[in-house]
Amino acid sequence: MPPEELSTAAVRRLIEIAGADRVGDDAVEELGKILEDYAVKVGTEATALARHAGRKTVKAQDIQLAVKRVPQPQGP
Repeated sequence: MPPEELSTAAVRRLIEIAGADRVGDDAVEELGKILEDYAVKVGTEATALARHAGRKTVKAQDIQLAVKRVPQPQGP
């Protein structure tokens, strides 16, 4: 199953930017799932931080703090 929100082309480009000469479809799918899951967790935390501050708007500072608070994905 491909990533739902991130395009497979964007995920593939990210892996290529990291230096890969060739990228398997399974790698694109796996990284897409990991990135989306992490992004949703960060977004959820950032939203909670904005609400706690009495705002409806999520700002860059909320994202920055959320990234520090949400555990980074770990491998299997």
